[in-house]
Amino acid sequence: MPLSFLTAEGGQDESADAGAAAPYHASGHGAEARWWRPYRPGPWRVAIASLLLVLASYLLFAGVIVAAAGSLSGAGVSVGVAVLVIAGALRSLRMGVWLSRRGLRQVGLVRTTTLPWGRVGAIRTAQQPVKWLALPRTVQGQALVLHGADGAEPRTLLTDHNADFLGRPEAFDLAADAVEGWAARRRG
Repeated sequence: MPLSFLTAEGGQDESADAGAAAPYHASGHGAEARWWRPYRPGPWRVAIASLLLVLASYLLFAGVIVAAAGSLSGAGVSVGVAVLVIAGALRSLRMGVWLSRRGLRQVGLVRTTTLPWGRVGAIRTAQQPVKWLALPRTVQGQALVLHGADGAEPRTLLTDHNADFLGRPEAFDLAADAVEGWAARRRG
């Protein structure tokens, strides 16, 4: 199973030619359905997911102890909460912008939005106030903004202060360039 987040920095596979940002050149069955993220998950995102998985391991251990003490309902609650924490940690690792020949997909913690390339207007990098690690606090930073072809309100795809790019401005630039390049090729 190919792990798209393990490609070279900026989302380019070393075997790809310099002009192509896509790691997949296959045209066989299922090639159109492959989604890939043009950047690696950032250290903040991985650290948060790791802490959640450590918390889940403690919850599972607590469930075993509670079950050994004789309370199966308490153990079930502990294991159920652990499963929810594990699902949240795994989902947080999938969050971000994914690209395919079919369109652009923005994966959030609880919601995923997919836009076919025909509905994507312009994608540009802009200086604007952005959220710091998705918290209510805003700071001045760069954002990759999608303007829909239908004139809908602009949507922020990536920021240089989110969990993937905080402290890694060059990774943000590479990811923004890859997404902008894909959008330009698919529209053009």
